[in-house]
Amino acid sequence: MIYFSGFSLAGESEIFREYLDNVAGNPYVVAGFSYGAIKAVEYACTSTDRIDKIILLSPAYFVGQSPAFIKAQLRYYKKDPVAYIEKFFVNAAYPTSYSLKRYSRMSTVEELEELLFYPWSEEKLLPLIEKGINIETYLGGRDRIVDAEAAHDFFKKYTTSYLFKPFGHLLR
Repeated sequence: MIYFSGFSLAGESEIFREYLDNVAGNPYVVAGFSYGAIKAVEYACTSTDRIDKIILLSPAYFVGQSPAFIKAQLRYYKKDPVAYIEKFFVNAAYPTSYSLKRYSRMSTVEELEELLFYPWSEEKLLPLIEKGINIETYLGGRDRIVDAEAAHDFFKKYTTSYLFKPFGHLLR
């Protein structure tokens, strides 16, 4: 399995064992959490390697967010990246108090821009489906990072999409 980490994270795949254990040794699976879901899809779009399945864990879905929201996120990050990431980790862990600190890495404003402006679309996903790739999406209904309902409405058209209402961004 190829795994792509979330924004400001590294090595957090162990958090998602229950979603990944049955595919951990499978070289034909690509998975990603949040920002890593974007990276997983982009990898699959350009890869010539065999891919049977893509697992999107709480994909960073900001389609439809207002320009004011996007501008505020970028402004807060540029003002104090450390404080921004600390607050992001608290919101990502909600409704639990799970600490992401041990997985923390410094991200860049370019990564934040990429995830905020990523164009999730039919044009991205249909070519993957036409190649025979099975795509699964997992979302938490109490997510404080993305609008999980909007994301679920989009992804259920193209993927097998699961919305776990009591869970947050970490699918806990």
